[in-house]
Amino acid sequence: MPSVPPSMPSQRPHTARELGIMQGFPPRPEKRPTSSNWDLPPFNRWSFQNVRALLPTVDVDRGTGPVQDLPSAHQDVSGVKFTALDGTTKTIKQMLTETYTDGFLVMHRGQVITEQYFNDMHPRSLHLAQSVSKSLVGTLAGVLHGEGKLDMDAPLADRIPELAYCGYGDATLGQVLDMQTGVRFVEDYGLPDSDMTRIDIASGWRPPHPGEPVPAIRDVIQTLQKERPHGERFEYRSIETDMLAWVLERETGTSLAKLMSDRIWSKIGADRDGYFTVDHAGTALADGGFNATLRDFTRFGLMMLQGGRVGDKQIVPKVWVESCRTGEAAKFNDPYLATSPNGAYRRQWWVHDVDRGDYMARGVFGQLIYIDPEADFLAVKLSTWPDYLIHSFGLDSLNAVIAIRDGLTAT
Repeated sequence: MPSVPPSMPSQRPHTARELGIMQGFPPRPEKRPTSSNWDLPPFNRWSFQNVRALLPTVDVDRGTGPVQDLPSAHQDVSGVKFTALDGTTKTIKQMLTETYTDGFLVMHRGQVITEQYFNDMHPRSLHLAQSVSKSLVGTLAGVLHGEGKLDMDAPLADRIPELAYCGYGDATLGQVLDMQTGVRFVEDYGLPDSDMTRIDIASGWRPPHPGEPVPAIRDVIQTLQKERPHGERFEYRSIETDMLAWVLERETGTSLAKLMSDRIWSKIGADRDGYFTVDHAGTALADGGFNATLRDFTRFGLMMLQGGRVGDKQIVPKVWVESCRTGEAAKFNDPYLATSPNGAYRRQWWVHDVDRGDYMARGVFGQLIYIDPEADFLAVKLSTWPDYLIHSFGLDSLNAVIAIRDGLTAT
């Protein structure tokens, strides 16, 4: 884990503008994000809304259709209370402030209950999704599976011969989707020699080590080896989503960005094009590189909440959407149980409670889409935490969202 300590604000966190980041013409050198620190505090307060100014990207076209309306029935939820991890009672307003929120939107029964922006974000700002991107890519796989283009059980090397000599050769697409392969991948963030850092370097998110060649994302995949039988347990590894994206592209002969546009983004009534960051081979970073507006993330979540439908059109097969609410709780283990004691991981989504069937897309630094079909409830939160993972921030955000849900469904 990185050494950057969480900053527990005693007052409202400063915005990027207040911190002077990228202010002035030109900005002061010490206030400019670099390839080494752009996604770390305090620079992430600016860069998560300006990724395109820092990294190469590829558009995910919204298409030419109408923008989907999001009807409003606004309520003041700022005073709703919940029990925080430290045992204190806090309000939604406190949570939003303390957890470095950039955007927050809640929908209930098809109407926007609250929509709030912070840190100079506004409705047309595009924000980095981090690992929320995984759930979009998993959903795209559901569309292609429904079209008959994917075999969930065939060895991956049958589709991609380059994988024959790495750990993924005898894994299946189903195991990759549920992150149950036996491939060794060290997910530690910020450590100079971890597999995650190798992917960061390959994707252009970190500078290379001096004198070393820069691999592409799929070069790294081919170096990973198997350390245990596939299918034994869930273990969160970002590379599984990049492996999934390779399969989708190879099976269709189409880039991930175009697939996402054609099958999902152009179908949900998005207001703006989204975009992925790409490596030097033009490969989209499937595991964390997607960017979109708060409202467009909401439109994606709303499609899932409505069983894969937008209006009278079925975008994602309903059976696939329903399967994202299930999972093998017996294969779900620590440290993931600390957030979801009765949870699971299924098709690139986090199942919070396998009995209730509420589920989430989650990303480091505080990105969240929470969906509860039982309550007809959806919440989206975009953030710039001062560290990759802060358990108290994540659990407080989730408990706050559930408190809003419970209050709305009780009325």
